[in-house]
Amino acid sequence: MTVSPSPGPALSVRRTTADDPLAGPLLAELAHEYLTRYGSAEDLQRYAPAEFAPPDGAFLLLLERGRPVAGGAYRRFDATTAELKRIWTHSAHRRRGLARRVLRVLELDAAERGYARIFLTTGPRQPEAKGLYLAAGYRPLFDLSADPESIGPLPFEKHLENHVS
Repeated sequence: MTVSPSPGPALSVRRTTADDPLAGPLLAELAHEYLTRYGSAEDLQRYAPAEFAPPDGAFLLLLERGRPVAGGAYRRFDATTAELKRIWTHSAHRRRGLARRVLRVLELDAAERGYARIFLTTGPRQPEAKGLYLAAGYRPLFDLSADPESIGPLPFEKHLENHVS
């Protein structure tokens, strides 16, 4: 009788860099999504990978049996604020709470590094992201009743309760 080795935990977090080849498929799908919704993916080129590296930032992948299924990052916005970027779940793995899990890990990591607040923007054509951030306790810094297209990038913030001073 042959016994297969245990696959280990189904989900794991890998703290890595924005230029990790393992992140490539997720970021390529994100670029395609931006192109489809906005006609451009140049926002993905706005920041150098080093901005998402310690000690001021982080880039992580959520792996399922070693394969990337979701990811996200943050960078220093100011001395007390981290800015979330690149929150993304692979299209084949949505509706499983993975983005919320990525958010939670990024929030905990940012708090451990002394950030007291998180800031982010999402696009007006990403209602699922807007819903995620509202459900996760982020405060909109815009009028929720306004047409998102009239606002442009939709800013949110969240104060971290467990930050280290």
